[in-house]
Amino acid sequence: MSVLESPMDHPATPPTSTRRNKTGPRQGLVLALACAAMAMVGLDIAIVNVALPSIQRDLGVSQGSLQWVIVAYGLVLGGFLLVGGRITDLLGRRRILLAGLGLFTAASLVAGIAQHGGVLIAARGLQGLGGALIAPAALSLLAVTFREGHERNRALGIFGAVGGLAGTVGVVASGVIAAGPGWRWAFFINVPVGLVLVTLAVTGLAADARRGRSGRLDVVGASMVTGGLLTVVYALHHGSTHGWTSAATLAWFVAACVLIAAFVLWERRSPAPLVPASALRNRPLVAANLTALLSFGAFFSFIFLGSLLMQQELGYSATHTGLAWLATTVTEFATASVAGRIATVVGVRRLLVSGLTLLTAVMVWLARLPADAGYLADLLPAFLLAGLGFGLCGPSLQIGALSGVAESESGLASGLIETTREIGAAAGVAVIATVLVAGTGLDGFHTAFAAAGVLAGLGVVVAATGFRRDS
Repeated sequence: MSVLESPMDHPATPPTSTRRNKTGPRQGLVLALACAAMAMVGLDIAIVNVALPSIQRDLGVSQGSLQWVIVAYGLVLGGFLLVGGRITDLLGRRRILLAGLGLFTAASLVAGIAQHGGVLIAARGLQGLGGALIAPAALSLLAVTFREGHERNRALGIFGAVGGLAGTVGVVASGVIAAGPGWRWAFFINVPVGLVLVTLAVTGLAADARRGRSGRLDVVGASMVTGGLLTVVYALHHGSTHGWTSAATLAWFVAACVLIAAFVLWERRSPAPLVPASALRNRPLVAANLTALLSFGAFFSFIFLGSLLMQQELGYSATHTGLAWLATTVTEFATASVAGRIATVVGVRRLLVSGLTLLTAVMVWLARLPADAGYLADLLPAFLLAGLGFGLCGPSLQIGALSGVAESESGLASGLIETTREIGAAAGVAVIATVLVAGTGLDGFHTAFAAAGVLAGLGVVVAATGFRRDS
């Protein structure tokens, strides 16, 4: 048995009664609720991007503070996902999902009525905290509602497709709302949706089982890892805007390393570690998280670079750029919707290797893009292949991360994969942005796309060697 494997890799199939309460919700309701909740979280990552000038004008937010309307959400979301996953296991999936939905809805209302920039930024942080509870609870609900194998893979394919679609739709929705009813409705729209989801969760989800006293949250470890993740995300943001060698940036990275190192040392001694050793010995879980780090870094760098390329080098308007991305969005959604079913037949490893190979090829193609590139001949093939490639990856990563994980640790596994996705995306864009800035014009984009191709290529290697050949 490999050092990365554990008995969790080959679990006995639990009785049906433990997988699905006879008086509990129908599978369709759980899937719809989980998808809608994650769509709301995903939409709010990007739904204020185009509306930032309107927010700045209406609330008098300074240029330096304006970025925090976006950063506060992603910072808190990424920092608290792991803790959100662990308390999901300890306190119950239904309870944590309700807490996250309630907090997210209330924070959205505060953001919508905010009359001061500081209030809006604080509300965005609270939205991020709500999202950090919703994401692992929703994914964990799917893990325990659908039997591992074909049932779960199909559900995770739909879940991943909706999640991937939400971020792209957020950019389009931001422009529509800003030009129509106004930026406040980017937040107000969450209130009725959130209330409907809370009602469905209260009436449709089975009550959580009573928890014994054996499980408790490692508060010290949770504080250390949350502080470390928050510091990592902030250091990445600070480095991309203030330079990677500035004293402040280096200090933030040193602080992050100290906190994470302290967390590792504490976990070895803790009687109730936040991340049990069994999770680290689960080979599919470890491989999925390492692959997610690289694949999300590559894909979000591709979106970042593609958006700038079209507007800065090819002369596209913001509207035309948004429409151009529909090729990737539609292809990704369609592919992810069926990727779970395909994974049942060919395995997670083959899907990830195939998807990341396609992403690598896309980056190589764009690294050689001519100055007079046309959409149909030069961009569209790359955008379609990128949607196909990442559509194969998204659900496969979630399937891999939940393979062989006990129900009692499904929240932790969900929080881990969501955390590495967020950190990977933030780190990838920060690094690639630095590569882009170091170059000039189209040559700079060529170099940056090549660097993103390296990330995707490393993802191929990790997926091929990290997962067992029969997985």
